Amino acid sequence: MGSSCSKHLALSLLLLLLVHGCSGQQGEAAAPMEEKEKRALYAAIEGFVGKGWNGSALYPDPCGWSPIQGVSCDLFNGMWYPTVMSIGPVLDNSLQCSADAKFSPQLFDLKHLKTLSFYSCFPAANPTPIPAASWDKLAGSLETLEFRTNPGLTAAIPASLGRLSSLQSLVLVENNLTGAVPAELGALVRLRRLVLSGNGLSGQIPASLGGLKGLLKMDLSNNLLQGSLPPELAGLRSLTLLDLRNNSFTGGLPPFLQGMATLQDLLLSNNPLGGSVQQLAWEKLLSLATLDLSNLGLVGAIPESMAALTRLRFLALDHNRLTGNVPPKLAELPNIGALYLNGNNLTGTLQFSSAFYQRMGRRFASWDNPGLCYNNVAVDAAHAPPGVTVCKDVQAAGAGVRDKVDGRTPEVSSSLMATSFAISASNVNGFWFLVLVQGMVATSLLFIFL
Repeated sequence: MGSSCSKHLALSLLLLLLVHGCSGQQGEAAAPMEEKEKRALYAAIEGFVGKGWNGSALYPDPCGWSPIQGVSCDLFNGMWYPTVMSIGPVLDNSLQCSADAKFSPQLFDLKHLKTLSFYSCFPAANPTPIPAASWDKLAGSLETLEFRTNPGLTAAIPASLGRLSSLQSLVLVENNLTGAVPAELGALVRLRRLVLSGNGLSGQIPASLGGLKGLLKMDLSNNLLQGSLPPELAGLRSLTLLDLRNNSFTGGLPPFLQGMATLQDLLLSNNPLGGSVQQLAWEKLLSLATLDLSNLGLVGAIPESMAALTRLRFLALDHNRLTGNVPPKLAELPNIGALYLNGNNLTGTLQFSSAFYQRMGRRFASWDNPGLCYNNVAVDAAHAPPGVTVCKDVQAAGAGVRDKVDGRTPEVSSSLMATSFAISASNVNGFWFLVLVQGMVATSLLFIFL
């Protein structure tokens, strides 16, 4: 009897907990939503997806039992408010922009909006500028603003974005934005990620960006930016990624870089920077994992101090005007996975082992250095560096010149490889996290981010 009573008591408690849990969820789902907020949500979405979209009929309770894909809500003082709006073809039933998508004034009435992102929303046939007004209405709430792959997103980045005082992530990638980077962005003191890559931005980097003391990632790559890198950027002491590839920067490697001890990824390739690679004390940048200095017009010898970068996984010095010997200690870097030295004026004998060449394979490149050779006594032919001749003073009998691979000069793009080694701010963030979640569900949770 006692055992039976205990079982009944346990079952009753379990049922009570289940009922309580269900009623609590129902109560939360049934929380009210301001009619003004609901109308603003419908109007904002309608501006993007087209007037044929009848939100009130399709989603009468958008924060409750009829949620909108791409829209998330949170409770504030017992009321539902939209906090996330993502527009674009991410999931099968995502909100997608119409051919004549436009910004509705009601968008700025969503006073609790934290995340706003647009993917492939504005085609080239629908040139649309980012609104210049009303961003101050979202200053107290908006933390993430993203525009990705919108060839119709034109004109300049509005200076008014500098009023978004709560903003932590600003990502404007692969759009058609032109003009200068607004100096007003330097007022975004909470910003952690600034990604403006793949646009047509011109002019210099504003010195005011040096005031973003908490910035972790800055990506201004693939634009038309020019001039010297402002010394005020020395204030970015928390930076882990700096990507300035494919612009027109000049003035050499700035000395302030060696003060960025937290830098993990430094990508500067394809800029006419010039100067010497020996300008910096590389041993101070011990956090570096990716260093891309290809095609910068650098001169001088490769500094042996680079061998102190024990966390380095990727090093590209190709297509410069470097001279002198290759420091043998580079092969001792414990984590190196790719090393590109091709297209320089390096001379002397490569002092790397067969084991190094075997391990690196095509991820080591040293061809197109006319004065460089290797010792075929120390290195067997099967693992000799492609495109490099045998040193004449040590050439073994019958050994030839290994300056071709399959009859062709080897080719490699170190800059493309650098992208696979360095995960930048523009790759995983906010809106794209939804894409990753979709992939995780489909492939049984490959990995977890954030």
